[in-house]
Amino acid sequence: MTEIKKIDTERLLLTLLQTEDADFIQELVNTPGWLQFIGDRNIHSPEDAVAYIQRILGNASVCYLVVRLKEENIPAGIITFIQRDYLEHPDIGFAFLPAFSKKGYAFESAVAVLDYAVQQEKYSTILAITVPGNKDSVRLLTKLGLQFDKEIERDNEKLLVYTSAINPAVHSGLKKHE
Repeated sequence: MTEIKKIDTERLLLTLLQTEDADFIQELVNTPGWLQFIGDRNIHSPEDAVAYIQRILGNASVCYLVVRLKEENIPAGIITFIQRDYLEHPDIGFAFLPAFSKKGYAFESAVAVLDYAVQQEKYSTILAITVPGNKDSVRLLTKLGLQFDKEIERDNEKLLVYTSAINPAVHSGLKKHE
């Protein structure tokens, strides 16, 4: 997925994370939702954020897309596509600043990324993981068509694994990608 340059939807523009996004990333990873459901990344300065972004950019198994509101060019959240060493297939993830939650942006951008994955024809299955208490994430995964598969334990934490077989008929909201 790191070959993506951008994905364009009706309201959003998704672009690869860059070091210029450090202020946004610092804000995002310190939101209550991120800290509760994803965990503290110890990013407390712009320099910490740049180092975090550089680690992401240096890992070919990780793709972070910054989701921006098209009209205002404001970063609202991220969509991730990661091949984790403990999962058989890549997983999609999402996190948004509180001001941009509950507006359909996560759904719209996740559908666009899933559409892109379908068009690549190299993914047969997409997974998603979340912690059991993250009701909003579970609701969005279900809305995206992923189904609960199993519960696993990783680093002494229970994770719910959701799965979706790639089905081009289900994912058809993408307008444009490069």
